[in-house]
Amino acid sequence: MGSLSFLYFGTVIALSAILVVALRKPVSSVIALLVMFFHIAGLFVTLHAEFLAAVQLIVYAGAILVLYLFVVMLLNVKEDDSYQRQFRLGMGLGLVALAEVVYIVSAAGLPEEPIRERTTSAAAAGNTEMVGRALYTTYLFPFEVASLILLVAMIGAILMAKKGIMGESK
Repeated sequence: MGSLSFLYFGTVIALSAILVVALRKPVSSVIALLVMFFHIAGLFVTLHAEFLAAVQLIVYAGAILVLYLFVVMLLNVKEDDSYQRQFRLGMGLGLVALAEVVYIVSAAGLPEEPIRERTTSAAAAGNTEMVGRALYTTYLFPFEVASLILLVAMIGAILMAKKGIMGESK
């Protein structure tokens, strides 16, 4: 049962990710991205990571996707026909990749799912507590580096958006 749900969620995630890139209208791409975010949350639920599924829905599907939608609507992006010349090449590469995935799955086979029991520490502590403890102990340095990278990106975006802040007038 677990492998069937994983195959379902994985297939829908992969197909919707392809649709995000392949669809011509930007709003349709954002809707495909929404479908992908919901299925990623469903995959987290099957892995018994309910906290991560909730964060996935609140942060990505709730906040970031709305931001993407506002940017797409504010920019008023038109359909782009420039990629149509490469359609045959893309289809050929896609078919080769699909054949490779089918070969790998058929050669490996689907092993029976091992029986996993929750550890005593996982049962005693909640999922949220375990994520927080790991984030602020084991992964504290990468967490701080990621926050600094986001801060530098935000400052760079502000500097690029401001007119005349670097002595240039537009």
